[in-house]
This record gives sequence, C-alpha cells and structure tokens, in this order.
Amino acid sequence: MLRNCRVWFWGCVVCLVGAAASGDEPYRRTEDLVYGRKFGMALTLDVFQPARPNGCGLLFLVNGGWLSSKATPLMVTIRPDDYREYLARGYTVFAVVTSSQPRFTIAEEIDDVLRATRFVRANAMRFGVRPDRLGVMGSSSGGHLTLSLAARGGPGQADAPDPVDRENSAVQAAVCFFPPTDFLNYGGPGLSGVGEGPLAPLQVAFGPRALTAAGRQELGREISPIYYVTDKLPPTLIIHGDDDQVVPLQQSESFIARAKAVGARQLELVIRPGKGHGWGDFWRSAEDVQVFADWFDKHLRDRRE
Repeated sequence: MLRNCRVWFWGCVVCLVGAAASGDEPYRRTEDLVYGRKFGMALTLDVFQPARPNGCGLLFLVNGGWLSSKATPLMVTIRPDDYREYLARGYTVFAVVTSSQPRFTIAEEIDDVLRATRFVRANAMRFGVRPDRLGVMGSSSGGHLTLSLAARGGPGQADAPDPVDRENSAVQAAVCFFPPTDFLNYGGPGLSGVGEGPLAPLQVAFGPRALTAAGRQELGREISPIYYVTDKLPPTLIIHGDDDQVVPLQQSESFIARAKAVGARQLELVIRPGKGHGWGDFWRSAEDVQVFADWFDKHLRDRRE
C-alpha cells in the first residue's frame, strides 16, 4: 500500500509539472495515445490532465450510434469543452475513441472499452491517477458501452503475452445518459431491439448475426449489459428522459431493477420529464453534469478505503 501511494504521489507531481506548461488552458492535453490495435488499425485516446489533479481518472467514451471519431463531424467526436467541469474538480479525463460500425460491430466495441480501461490502469503512474479510482461515462450507445464495462469489467488474463491484457478492467463508478441495456426486451417483454424497431436504422452495427431470429436471440443476450449484472456492479447513476423514442426509459428502469434484485447497491436513476433522446447540448447541461460530477466526487474522490 505504501509503495502504491508513493507511485501515485510522484505521478501527480509529473502531471503538475506538465500542466504548468499548458499555456492558457487549465489542463494539459496529450493526443493520440495508442491503447490497442486491431487489423493493423490503432485504437487511440486523448488524455486531459488538470492543473490540480485529485488522483482520480474518468474514461469518457466517445461514441454515439456505435460511431466514434477523433474529429470527424459525421461521428461523435472529442470535444474538450464537455470535460471542463470534471477537469475543474481535478479529474484526469481519458477521451476514448472506439472502433465503429459498419466495419466493426457492437461486440467488438465492447472489447475496445475493456482494453482501454486496462491500458489506463497499466499506465496509472504515468497519468497521475490511482488505479483503484477509475470512473466511466457515456451517452446512448456510449451509455450502453459504459454499462457493459461497469457490468463486465474484471480480472485480466494472467498469462497474456501483452502486460496490458493482464490488468483488471473494472471501474469504481459509472454514469451515463439514456443507455440501451436489454436488446431482447426493448421497450417491453419480448420486443427485439437487435437491429429492429427503433434501432432498425442501425442494423449494420449488430453485424450479420442480426439477420436471423436465432442469431438475434444469441447476440442480444451477448451484448446486453443487463445479463452481466452482479452484486459487484460499481456505483451507477443513469439520467434518462421519459419521452425517449429511440431508447425507451424502460431500458434504464429494467437495468436498475435487475441490479437491485441481484444485490447491487449505490444505484440511482434520474428521470427528466418531457425529455427525449438528448436535450440540447446535454453534456454541457449544468444540471446534469453537476449530478454526474457529484456522483464521482462521492464514489471516487471522497470514497472511503
């Protein structure tokens, strides 16, 4: 424990020195760190380190419609202004770009976020964060990936050739907006959302298995975070509008109900009356961002040992 504290302390010193040279911005940005590779393609993240780090790290999953990009306007992109409240409170933010449909499927994107978490934990000293103080956040498909990581994160492969893959992928807190959680009961019992119903326009994201009834059943269970929930689910908060026609509120309600049923604790669902699938620039909504930031303060920064 003493060694870990020393490692964390000196990591923070490194961050402070770097931040002092960041010019007018209250953070230091390191771009395009490669956290993994697939088919020769680099998977990258950008790191935003505040001037006064609190030792906690947040993975911001840059993903919408299971699309993700560093800067392409046709996809969800990295937007530093979205992270300002978290940086102001001392959180180091990791903006994680995943692979995207149509080349890569949802199942493969889940693997990406698990890998990204292992990479951050393996490099915790370098980034000045504690490996036991990591949170995750996302919206819509990014919310789905957030809950997939929260529910499925765990020990790495002890004998993996790559040391990053030996790391644990668990997070200690999760927050998200309007996430799909159960593709086999999408809006009601037995209703398929595996490239069907409101998600029919995104069928390609599910891959070829979504083209048959049997394939949809198998895939729907495989990629739905609700089927991985245990009593070890980290503190999880969801914000969802009650007029969402793309991702029904039922998805969040069912997830929270399932988590409570298996004994998970520290759960909260905030319902926004009259709100649909997103409202304005919701990542900069003071009301919503404060709820998220306060959740991280409680369960990461101020967490008791």
